[in-house]
Amino acid sequence: MAGSKGKLPKPDRCAGTARRRDAISLPVVATEHGPTGTIRKSRSGRRRALVLAAVQLAMIAHVIQWLIWGRTTTPIEPSEAMEAVKNGVINAGFVFFAVALLSTLILGRWFCGWGCHLVMLQDLCSWMMKKLGIRPKAFRSRLLVYVPLLLALYMFVWPLFYRLAVAPWLQPRLHWPGFKVELVSSHFWETFPTVLVAIPFLLICGFATVYFLGAKGFCTYGCPYGGFFAPLDEFAVGRIRVTDACEQCGHCTAVCTSNVRVHEEVREYGMVVDPGCMKCQDCVSVCPNDALYFGIGRPAILKGPARTKAPRRTYDLTIGEEVFVAAAFALVFFSVRGVYELVPMLMAGGVAGCVTFLLWKAWRLLRDDSVRLHGFQFKLKGRLRPAGWWLAAITASIAALVVHSGVVNAAHALAGRFDQRVTIPLGVVFSDTPMQMGQPMRRSADRAIALYAFASVVGDGGIGLAPSWQDSIDVRLAWLHSATLDFGAAEKFVHRAIERRGQTEALAVNLFWVIRSQGRRDDARAYAEAVLAEEPGFTELGDELVRWLEFEGHVDEAIARCRVLLAQNPNSLLPMRRLSLLLVQHDDAEAGIELIRRTIRVEPGNPHAHHTLALALIYQGRPGEAYESLRRALALAPDSPGANADMAKVLDLLDRSDEATPYRRRAEQLRQEQARPRASY
Repeated sequence: MAGSKGKLPKPDRCAGTARRRDAISLPVVATEHGPTGTIRKSRSGRRRALVLAAVQLAMIAHVIQWLIWGRTTTPIEPSEAMEAVKNGVINAGFVFFAVALLSTLILGRWFCGWGCHLVMLQDLCSWMMKKLGIRPKAFRSRLLVYVPLLLALYMFVWPLFYRLAVAPWLQPRLHWPGFKVELVSSHFWETFPTVLVAIPFLLICGFATVYFLGAKGFCTYGCPYGGFFAPLDEFAVGRIRVTDACEQCGHCTAVCTSNVRVHEEVREYGMVVDPGCMKCQDCVSVCPNDALYFGIGRPAILKGPARTKAPRRTYDLTIGEEVFVAAAFALVFFSVRGVYELVPMLMAGGVAGCVTFLLWKAWRLLRDDSVRLHGFQFKLKGRLRPAGWWLAAITASIAALVVHSGVVNAAHALAGRFDQRVTIPLGVVFSDTPMQMGQPMRRSADRAIALYAFASVVGDGGIGLAPSWQDSIDVRLAWLHSATLDFGAAEKFVHRAIERRGQTEALAVNLFWVIRSQGRRDDARAYAEAVLAEEPGFTELGDELVRWLEFEGHVDEAIARCRVLLAQNPNSLLPMRRLSLLLVQHDDAEAGIELIRRTIRVEPGNPHAHHTLALALIYQGRPGEAYESLRRALALAPDSPGANADMAKVLDLLDRSDEATPYRRRAEQLRQEQARPRASY
């Protein structure tokens, strides 16, 4: 028992032990000079719980403020920092993560213990399990501890490396956009999962990882942020340190939920050096001699040699099992990540950790004479118990589900690869004289169609088990069938996507194109008119209808429809620009130009408005004024191929052909670079 001077039972480190242990996971070490009595309750635990609860309340308040005002600070979440390395966007999440990383160099890995909502979840789950008599035991692996670092490098280093070192060879048009600051957003929840995903996420990354992998199981094997905090902790000057009052009682190690051998490390180095230490200070609170404290001094990287014998880590797996477990983790992770557009990366890490543990336990059923977990005896003296049969059946079922998910996920990913090779321009597909694509592209389209169909939900002819990504698949199938000029099939898939997703403007525009491309002009117009009657804010659909009416020679109807659209959306720039061009070309040039100037007054930084004004002035034979408008447009959007091409035309009209040549070349280069690999259909 804790503090007893008698001989302690040896800790049960064998997964296959036949005898139930009531001792705690990490034993209290009894020494000749050690204290008697039980471990005192941690004062730090309650303080930390209050701090973590305050973090949760602050997060809830942030969401409420966004719901009330519709605009708030961008999410203060480390994952948001990915936008900085991917697209150069400095947001609140990036600032927060940068501050957390820099402070780790001073205070050590404090954020994990005192500021992470997932740690609060794991602590809550661990507390609830202990109330039920379940004491989470850490699963110790040599290789899986590197998963957080690999995930961190993938999230925050790979995007930057790819853009700067790989993209110049594979995607020359993918230039670094430069940095911009976006600290406020109206789309707060855009990058967060839905409730249907959030609840399983909390159950898996909370209860399941704690039950199978230990009190800090997700932190140890699934958290990418810890992948940065842990190595930075090696350089931190703030650490748990010890005085001469330490008597090696082991109370500190017994209460550590991060699987740190505190009493051994302070004995050998005078401080805790394990980067898994989250500075929760439970060890400090329970020390009977108050020998531990958080202090400033030399970092762990300068710890020097051990005074007597370096603490030796123990592991649950053999070397062969380590390789098996690492391979299993990778296969499960890639099988479930993103499947059905439901499982985010962090959740995939939690799932992979739990499933891998179950597979390892199932393997131990075959290898060991006795196997148990918590209160369940799976095998005893070579004989499989009922719980063991249940474990084998559940593990086999989960493994089959993971394999199925991997097959579906791979088919969907491969379909996307073939889909990207279908590069025929959308404008060509939906023109009055559509072109047949070449045979190599046609083969890619056919393969993409077949694979998307295979990954579809069971009721729609595939083997998928969840319909959550089916509307996206239907949209891609609609585009691919359109690209192969099978507009009848395309219409069916657009209708099906609308049934699942609801009527959106993009789908309405797509269906308008598809119906029109089948020669059913009256049906296309009737459809667009019906949708606009219900959704007058669909300005893009209205603009498509206006452009088509003009192309068909119904100019008066086009102008009338555009006036109605503008009346219904008086602050929308799209109908303003379209009506202004119609007036300039067909009705009242001065009224059209004045309307364009009105759009510029509404949004002076809009390059399209300046470009539209230039086009109107060119049409009116005023190239000098058009030149000035194009200069403003190009100052705002220098990579616009249309503006560069029109500047070349204007310079030709002004007899400045030498100056026009660079703009003409630039326009052609931009058109080639900005050719979209797949339609946003």
